[in-house]
Amino acid sequence: MDTFVKFSNQSQGRDRIFRATQYACALLKYLLRNNAEKKKLLTKLQMLRLGNTVSAIETAKRTIHLADPVLNLCLTMANINRALYFLCDNVLWARSLGLIRDIDTERWSRNASRFYFATLVLNLTRDVYEISQLVAQRARDKNTQERMRQHLNDNHQVAEVIVPQLDAFLFLLQESFRANPAVALDTLKNICDLFIPMNHLGIYKTNGGVVGFCGLMSSLLGIVTLLHPSLKIKP
Repeated sequence: MDTFVKFSNQSQGRDRIFRATQYACALLKYLLRNNAEKKKLLTKLQMLRLGNTVSAIETAKRTIHLADPVLNLCLTMANINRALYFLCDNVLWARSLGLIRDIDTERWSRNASRFYFATLVLNLTRDVYEISQLVAQRARDKNTQERMRQHLNDNHQVAEVIVPQLDAFLFLLQESFRANPAVALDTLKNICDLFIPMNHLGIYKTNGGVVGFCGLMSSLLGIVTLLHPSLKIKP
C-alpha cells in the first residue's frame, strides 16, 4: 500500500494510472458499447497532461547534450514531437471545454496523431539502435560465444530449418534482452503505442478493441517502469 501511495503521488504515476484506466474503458467500450465513463476519465487525464509539454521541452534540452549522435538526434527530436503532441492535445481539450471555439478540431486531432506517430517512430529507432549495440556487444563476449556454439550444437536440427545465422541472431537477441530487460520493455511499449496513431491516421486501420488493448498494455508497462526504475531505459 505504501508503494502504491508513493507511486500515485508522482505526476507521472497518476498519468499512467488514468491512462491505463482510459484505455481499459476504451476496450470495455468496444466490448460493451458504453462511452459515458470513458469521457469522464478522458477529462481527468487531460488535466493531468497540462504540464507534460513543458516536461518534454525540458527533457529535450537535456538530451541535446548527449555525446552519442544517434541518441542525441532521436531523443531530442522525439521529445520535441512529444511536446507538440501534448500542445495539440491540450488545445483540443480546451476546445472541448469551450475555452477555444474557432478551430478545426479534425485538423488539430490529425496533427496531434502525426506528432505522436513521429515520437514513437523516433523512440523505436532509438530502441533498434540500442538493440544493435547490445547484440554487437554480446557477439564479442567470449562467454556468450561459447554458449551460442553450445546452443547451435544442441539444436542443430532447428538451426538447419531456420538458417544458422538467424538462429544465432535470435540467441544473441534473447541474451541481450535477458541482460537488459529495460530495452525489451521500452520496445514492446512503443510497439503497442504505435497502433494508436496508425489507426487514427489510416496507416493501419484496426478497431477500438485493438486500440484499447494496446493502450492498456502500454500503460501497464509504463506503470511497471515507474514502480521499478531499474526497468526504465536510460538515458
